[in-house]
Amino acid sequence: MFIYSVKANTLKLACCVMAAIAIMVSLIVFVPEDEAYTVLADGSKVVYTDVTDNEARINFLKQFGWQVEAEPISEEKVTVPKNFDSVFAGYNDLQKLQGLDLARYKRRELTRYTYVVTNYEEYDGKVLANILVYRGRVVGGDICTESSDGFIHGFEKSTHL
Repeated sequence: MFIYSVKANTLKLACCVMAAIAIMVSLIVFVPEDEAYTVLADGSKVVYTDVTDNEARINFLKQFGWQVEAEPISEEKVTVPKNFDSVFAGYNDLQKLQGLDLARYKRRELTRYTYVVTNYEEYDGKVLANILVYRGRVVGGDICTESSDGFIHGFEKSTHL
């Protein structure tokens, strides 16, 4: 015959483990996942997921009506800072206007793809489309001019600060 004694510390540990499991299960069940799409003013859906190759990035921009050159002019890794300075906070405000938020990606490495927009009619200079991608999902980006005295807005022309 075996005798097993349980100390109060063992009971406390078991209760803590059970509580942690219950909390994790409730978070999985009750916390909604991020939307994989948004609905534009014209009623069309824009999908932000499965942006894993060049064709998918070009198709992502087409959802907003942008035509771009076939290859990006730049592809680089960028890390979202832990603390936002005033410039980055302003850029994140632009992201929030289009339903995105880079605060969720602090200290994460994103890939920024930059394309030349070929159908921007109201500007004579070079217009760029920047897409920030994390694990195949667009998490931020903008449409801007190459010159510093130009403009910047979200993927939709109506998303200005």
